[in-house]
Amino acid sequence: MSKLGSIGARLYRGEVGYDFVAKRKIWYGISILITITAIVGLAVRGLNMGIDFSGGAVFTTPTTSVSAHAAEETAKEASGHTAIVQKLGNKSLRIQVSELSTSDSRQTQEALAKKLDVPTDKINTDIIGPSWGDQIANKAWMGLGIFMVLVVIYLAIAFEWRMAIAALIALVHDLSITVGVYALVGFEVTPGTVIGLLTILGYSLYDTVVVFDGLKESARGITKQSRYTYSEIANRSLNGTLVRSINTTVVALLPVAALLFIGGGFLGAGMLNDISLALFVGLAAGAYSSIFIATPLVADLKERDPQMKALAKRVRAKRASAAAKAEAGGGADGSAADDTGDDAADEPDDDEGDDGDDTAAAGVVGPRRQPAARNRGRGRPSGKRR
Repeated sequence: MSKLGSIGARLYRGEVGYDFVAKRKIWYGISILITITAIVGLAVRGLNMGIDFSGGAVFTTPTTSVSAHAAEETAKEASGHTAIVQKLGNKSLRIQVSELSTSDSRQTQEALAKKLDVPTDKINTDIIGPSWGDQIANKAWMGLGIFMVLVVIYLAIAFEWRMAIAALIALVHDLSITVGVYALVGFEVTPGTVIGLLTILGYSLYDTVVVFDGLKESARGITKQSRYTYSEIANRSLNGTLVRSINTTVVALLPVAALLFIGGGFLGAGMLNDISLALFVGLAAGAYSSIFIATPLVADLKERDPQMKALAKRVRAKRASAAAKAEAGGGADGSAADDTGDDAADEPDDDEGDDGDDTAAAGVVGPRRQPAARNRGRGRPSGKRR
C-alpha cells in the first residue's frame, strides 16, 4: 500500500487525525479575510465584462501578416475604446471592441481594412447589443437561484436543515472567492465564465455531500453513548473522508490546470481562460470549504441543540470521573491499583444500558480498544474444575 493510502486507512480507522473542528475559529477567520479581500477587489476594480454583456462589435479578418499589436492599436484609435485581439489558427485575427455603436463599428471596420490592405467587405463584423447580455445575466441569476433552492430542499430532506444551511453558506463562500479572483486578475467575464461558475457549484456540493454522508452515518445513535461529543464525531468523520476529498480535487484540478496554464497561458488560447479560471479557483475553494467551513459549521449549529448539550455534559462528567479515578489510583501501591482497576471494570456506566450503546457507538465512530482481562480465574483453585 502506498504511503498516502496507508495514511488514509489510518485516518479512516481513527488511529491518527487532525482536529479541524476544534480549530474552526481559525478557518472562519481565514475565510472571512479571503472573502473581504474578494469583495474589496470587486468593489474597487469591478468585473471586466465581456462583449456579450456590455455590447459591442467583433471583427474577424482574413489571413494576414499584420501583428495582433498593430491591429489592436488601429482598432483602438478608430473606435476610441479598448480592443482585444486574438490570433486564430489560420493566421486571421479576431478583434473585439466593447461598447461600440453601429456607426462607430463601420468606421473601425474601414480603418482595419486600410491597415490590412484588404477590401472592407472582407472583414466580417458582428454587432452585439447589450440587451442580449442582459438576457444572459438574468437567466444565469435565475438558474443560480433555482439551483440554490433545490440544494437546500434536497439536503434538508436527505440529511437535515443544519447541513443544508452549512452547504448553502459554503456555496456562497466559493462563489464569492471565485468572483473576487476574477475582479483582481482582470479576466474577461463571458458566457463561458457563467458556465464555469455553475459547474463549480456541482463540484463543491459533491465534496460537501461526501463529508455529510459520512457524518450522518457516524452520528447515528449518538445520544445513546457518552464517549464522544458531536463535534468529536464530526471531526473523526471528516478525517475519514479527508484523503478521498483531496484525491478527488487533485484529479479534477489537473486537466483544468492544463487548460488554464498551458492552453490559455503558454499556447495563447485566450478563450480558454474565462472558463478554466472559474473552474480552477472554484474547485480549490470548494475543497477548502467542504473541509474547513461546512463540517465545522454543522458542528457549531448541532452543538446548540439541547440533546447535544446534554451529551457534551455527560461526556465531560464521565471523563472527569475517569481522570479522578486514574489520579487516585496512581498514588497507591500496586495492589491498590489493581483493586481500583477491578472496581472500575465492574462499575456500570453512567447511562442505563450504556455498555451496549458504547459498543454500538464504537462501531460507528471508530474501533474501540478492548478492555484488559478481568483477572480471569481469580480465587479459582488450580487443577481441573469439577
